Amino acid sequence: MPVFTVLSRVDAYVDYTCEVEADSAEEAVDLVYEGHVKVAWKNQGVTEFDAVRVSAIDEDWNDIDDYTRGKG
Repeated sequence: MPVFTVLSRVDAYVDYTCEVEADSAEEAVDLVYEGHVKVAWKNQGVTEFDAVRVSAIDEDWNDIDDYTRGKG
């Protein structure tokens, strides 16, 4: 099963990532967002953004799923 990197941007403009096994990027985001899997979040530093978001990303930090969960 593929492993996806999931990005979460939260309060105080901090990025966190985790890795999760799933059949698709959309499923990976759903599993993390809905709390169906236990993950270890890694702090990736501070960034500026407008909304809370959770999305699957590639090694260049680009969204790979055209699918974002969260506010905004």
